[in-house]
Amino acid sequence: MIFAWDFTENFFRPLGKFGGLFMVLLGVMWIIYAIYETKRRKSFKKRKVEDWDFDITKFLKALTYIGFLVGILALMAGLSGAFFDIAPSVAYQQTTEIGRNWFTSILLIIIGVLTFVKPANDLPLASIIGVLIASIVVVLLSLLIPQQVSDLIGVFVNPKIVLLVLFIIVFAIVALTAKFYTKAFMAISKALSWPPLGVIFAIFCLLQGFLLLVVGVSISGYF
Repeated sequence: MIFAWDFTENFFRPLGKFGGLFMVLLGVMWIIYAIYETKRRKSFKKRKVEDWDFDITKFLKALTYIGFLVGILALMAGLSGAFFDIAPSVAYQQTTEIGRNWFTSILLIIIGVLTFVKPANDLPLASIIGVLIASIVVVLLSLLIPQQVSDLIGVFVNPKIVLLVLFIIVFAIVALTAKFYTKAFMAISKALSWPPLGVIFAIFCLLQGFLLLVVGVSISGYF
């Protein structure tokens, strides 16, 4: 059973200890965003660009998927550090002898969300949300439905077919609904695509990550 595994102790708490590392990963991610936005726009400073001027390579698409993952994990690391009073790095804990660093947690949450949102303009966000929610619903139902009920359904139809049909229905409903609510994300994504903004984020994240991992301090001090 999936619920027998303690997510707090085995996932969230260990993740919170890598706050400094995720600051570095966010910095690297935003450098990559800046480089490829510059290549796509054929300009570093150009603010506006028509959609048909974008040349999205397979490599860039792969990187945007990585951006989704890094953003989500950084967000979780920030929340874990804040909620469970976990230092963002071993060096920080040894230097300050305290736990959480609120400044780092807030940065991880905010920039993690922005890193997650940034690729929204290049990916079918509504479909991704539909797949995620449909998968969660199907997994939870398969775990929570009593065996007796499953056996009863099996008399009439294969339970796996029922779950497959349910997945398709949930996916279709969520994807169509999400399509109406992702316009704001698309607008934010375009605003975040300006290369100089990516460089600013990258430098700040890399500096904070270096201080946490190597020096054991935060830009903000003890806050």
